[in-house]
Amino acid sequence: MSVLQVLPSTSIVSSVRLVPLVARASRRSFFTIVNQGHESWRLALGTSPTKLEPGIRLAIPFYHTVQNIDMRETSVTVDDLTGFTSDNVPVLISGSLFYRVRNSYDACFAVHDFRENVKNIGTSAIRSVVGHFTYDDVIGDRNRTNVKLHETIGSSIDKWGVECTRFEIQNFKPLNRDVEKQLELQMAAERERRKQLLDTQAMVNVAEGQKTRAILESEGALQAQLNQAAGQKEMSILESEGARQASLNEGRALAEQVELIARSLSVGDENPSPELRIKALEALVELRRLEQLKAIAKGHGTSTYFFDGAKGLLREPYDVDNAEKWKRTLTDRVRVDASVDKA
Repeated sequence: MSVLQVLPSTSIVSSVRLVPLVARASRRSFFTIVNQGHESWRLALGTSPTKLEPGIRLAIPFYHTVQNIDMRETSVTVDDLTGFTSDNVPVLISGSLFYRVRNSYDACFAVHDFRENVKNIGTSAIRSVVGHFTYDDVIGDRNRTNVKLHETIGSSIDKWGVECTRFEIQNFKPLNRDVEKQLELQMAAERERRKQLLDTQAMVNVAEGQKTRAILESEGALQAQLNQAAGQKEMSILESEGARQASLNEGRALAEQVELIARSLSVGDENPSPELRIKALEALVELRRLEQLKAIAKGHGTSTYFFDGAKGLLREPYDVDNAEKWKRTLTDRVRVDASVDKA
């Protein structure tokens, strides 16, 4: 019995139909297409690498082997990586590593599967770099951590012809809830400490401001007193100079009056004699005395004045009240002496 007789008719038909499909799937083309933004390297029996630019290129089956490299910027995601900070806080980290192939030859032949190795380098670099920072440093300045990761990863993968463009930490948090609660309490205590420091600094600033204000006010008051004293001094000087000038003017005026009166008393003599000048001065003094008496007569007071007629001119008057008081004192003294003598 033949095989065809054993198999059902439907199985025979299916087998016949499958043969062309398998043959068509195993058929290989003599050409390969290199897309824009890619570079390829063609090996002839595993040797003699040839660089293929974008376009349609010859690739003989079984003789040529083609490795295609994407030259565009690409990212690798690192998810849920555990690590420890420098202050021994367990954290959970995730981020993205962005890189670009600069040298496709090194990416093909200097390392096996550079994509996987770039991801491994990024994973180990995250643990290493985060271990050099405290939890507060990473939370407060994430950009500093990103820069350090970029430098560390870039120096490691540069020999593979791959450039690390940047690294971005996407998620950074404590590993479990207990640690998160402890960190929240620590951050609350730190905020309270900073608040107290700020309040203390504010009080110090207020005290310094009050001190500066008091100093400025005292300096201002002192300067005002100095300015007032200087003004009074200047005013006194000006007043004394004015009084001096007024006295000089009065003296000149008096001298001119004496000279005029002396000339009027002289007969045909242009230069009056000293005796005439003395007489002219006495006449002026007498006129001033008469003016004073006239002013006293026109006054509304009830005082009585006595003048020394013998001594005469320019004598100060004495008030009658004082004279009466002196008289009473002398009378009382005489009476006391008389009573003592009788006793």
